[in-house]
Amino acid sequence: MSNEILVNITPQETRVAILEQGVTQELHIERTGGRGIVGNIYNGCISRVLPGMQSAFVDIGLDRAAFLHVADVWEAHQNGELVKPIEKLLYEGNNILVQVIKDAIGTKGARLSTQISLAGRMLVFLPQESHIGISQRIDDEEERELLREKLQHVIPLEEKGGYIIRTMAEAAEEDDLQADIEYLHKLWHDIQQKSLTFAAPALLYQDLDLSHRVLRDFVSDDSKRIQVDSRENFQKLAVFAENYMTNIAERIDLYDGERPLFDLYGVEDEIEKSLAKRVDLKSGGYLIIDQTEALTTMDVNTGGYIGVRNFDDTIFKTNLEAAQVIARQLRLRNLGGIIIIDFIDMDSEEHKNSVLVEFNKALAKDRTRMTVNGFTTLGLVEMTRKRTRESLSHVLCEPCPTCRGRGEIRTAQTICYEILRELLRESRQFDANGFCILAAQQVIDLFLDEESQSLAQLGDFIAKPISLQVEESYTQEQYDVILM
Repeated sequence: MSNEILVNITPQETRVAILEQGVTQELHIERTGGRGIVGNIYNGCISRVLPGMQSAFVDIGLDRAAFLHVADVWEAHQNGELVKPIEKLLYEGNNILVQVIKDAIGTKGARLSTQISLAGRMLVFLPQESHIGISQRIDDEEERELLREKLQHVIPLEEKGGYIIRTMAEAAEEDDLQADIEYLHKLWHDIQQKSLTFAAPALLYQDLDLSHRVLRDFVSDDSKRIQVDSRENFQKLAVFAENYMTNIAERIDLYDGERPLFDLYGVEDEIEKSLAKRVDLKSGGYLIIDQTEALTTMDVNTGGYIGVRNFDDTIFKTNLEAAQVIARQLRLRNLGGIIIIDFIDMDSEEHKNSVLVEFNKALAKDRTRMTVNGFTTLGLVEMTRKRTRESLSHVLCEPCPTCRGRGEIRTAQTICYEILRELLRESRQFDANGFCILAAQQVIDLFLDEESQSLAQLGDFIAKPISLQVEESYTQEQYDVILM
């Protein structure tokens, strides 16, 4: 299906939207001050080895040490199996060449690998490997074999390394593959030279910024147009395309309309909707999406959809629509890790299988690696989606200072009773002349109305005057008891 790519660039951030038939399917945001580091290559220094966890912490020059597990140590493997424990491979104080495979997320540091991979337009170069792999998205066997032969024909005999043929290489000519090989080998040679020159910790290679990665990773034969709303960056991308990917240069257009590009195509509205917990379905049903530290849950509800035939048909149609919408929401919100989907219970095995088929079909558009399990005995679908960067909500939002991320706050009445207990506690601990309660308007109003008798009774019991004062800057849960 054809798509269109919109690139909105400001000095502060770059935003990319991928549209199919005018509907936003993917969103990517990169901020100048918080650019992701996935793909970056560092000369690191091992700061700690943990044999019990079969992992190590590596100083790569960031605020937090990065994490390296033995499964990601290339030297620990032989014929696809782990053959050495980490304590036999890595030692504290040693330098090590590493690549970031996952950004720091939450309290976890960046995750590293010692297996280096360098992405080009057509190929991924694996300096430590020797095999040739082909993207699974190229499913025509004749095309796969032809591409393998073309690549083997242009690989220099004296050069070592393995390759993965990317989806973009489908129908590529030998000249295209050779240009990619030359570029990737030069890049790898430069990184090796820097690793000998720069003392650890040091950044040796930084992956392309988002606007350039769009051309390398997102553009396909189905991409009809790439619109860029910055003249300066349009010129940079045009030069980049002319040098490395001439076949897409003519599809890059400068958008200079008066109306903002994302407003024109309704992308701003999609971003707003992607931050909400509830997603409405066209049928009248809806999804509830809850993202936690450990996993994400998606609950499907029929809502106001009553169907036209029977209840089973209503449930089936709602689940079919939800399967499509969930797949899109995963891409839009960039949700990763463990995901639990609670489709509406279906008695028919045929209906369950049809929903799973529809779901997997919708997920096929996703570039991110996933695994999907069938329905469990509880009627849930469990899946995982590789998490390499923060989700959309984590990029654009922060925990609410009032509820601190709980999603709810204690009632004004609950706070009143907490204050009364605090007053009693302090009256026994301190010999004060009186007390003043500083609290939010809602709490003070309750003390003046429904809880006025409770406050008066406590004042009589402790035999001290109690005054009230509204503190406009306080949230409903905040209060102070001041000794007079």
